Amino acid sequence: MKIQLVATCLFGLEHLLGEEIDALGYERISTIDGRVTFLGDEEAVALSNIFLRYAERVFIKLGSFPASTFDELFEGTRALPWSDFVGKNDAFPVKGHSIKSKLTSIPDCQKIVKKAVVRSLGEKYGISIFSEEGVKYQIEFFILNDVATLMIDTSGVALHKRGYRRDSNAAPIRETLAAAIAKTSRPREEVLLWDPMCGSGTIAIEAAMLMKNIAPGVHRHFAAETFPFISDSIWRSAREEAKDGERVTKFEVFASDIDPDCIALTEKNSRLAGVSDIVRPFVRDCRKITADGRRGTIVTNPPYGERLGSLRSVEALYREIGEHFRSLAPWQVYIITSHPSFERLYGKRADKVRKLYNGMIPCYLYQFFKNK
Repeated sequence: MKIQLVATCLFGLEHLLGEEIDALGYERISTIDGRVTFLGDEEAVALSNIFLRYAERVFIKLGSFPASTFDELFEGTRALPWSDFVGKNDAFPVKGHSIKSKLTSIPDCQKIVKKAVVRSLGEKYGISIFSEEGVKYQIEFFILNDVATLMIDTSGVALHKRGYRRDSNAAPIRETLAAAIAKTSRPREEVLLWDPMCGSGTIAIEAAMLMKNIAPGVHRHFAAETFPFISDSIWRSAREEAKDGERVTKFEVFASDIDPDCIALTEKNSRLAGVSDIVRPFVRDCRKITADGRRGTIVTNPPYGERLGSLRSVEALYREIGEHFRSLAPWQVYIITSHPSFERLYGKRADKVRKLYNGMIPCYLYQFFKNK
């Protein structure tokens, strides 16, 4: 069965997500901010949930249509093939978003969509009351510029929740963003990757998973595993493919932090992620790390002064790491922060700057290729 799928992501990660979809062998249809639409099948639902490293969720797209009024939203929703997926005993809650559109009331849109799906299924099954005791199909609407898109969530828990980070420090970076930063730093076996402000170890772990080719969703479960049109054998085959693709690597990651509690978290999380063989956590002040003659790349997410650390202390830290990290040249440095004056404080203009989002916080990834 050919279906359209929508993979969502943090703003700024669309290019990386699109490349992953290409690598899985699926045809991209369109890309907008925060989402990539592609053509797939039942197997694609399993593979994309298990393999996509930069996606937040994967949806089945039922259709899109103009919806500047509630009547248009109702009729457009009603016309979609809900009975192809939702059975007469199944649950189908509704949630969604509206951006730059005339229909601004989310609760009202939820009611209209729910009513329209009930009408559509009622006409198909000849009933008016639904027990909603069966399989759960979470319906999500997305209205952008007065065009509504109706989807079914196949992921359940968001995909950035890999399962290894059961505990974290006060201001963790999202796993999908950490993976993207690690990928951007071009990790290589012969080059040490070091996060000297590792927190709960997310950047180090995601870099290690990338280099060991560990599929991010291989050890967790998804909402679509209960969907009857996707057989258990498809999910087993997808997980076997993921396991078969894992590799041994000589890549090494240092994960250090001044806080011993962070190191304990990193040790625990790296074990759960299956990368403790190449991630080395230890206590050290980031202003005292040494190159020891090795080639290396620093990739780190320092405090922003918003959720962790006072702004004054954070700005002092930026000045100090700027001076110290330049002493490690020719090491390359990748730093993500939301501070608008980071380059001035660091003491050097970045060779490249990329806008990203850490959750809802707009940030910039500062890339120093010639860190002198």
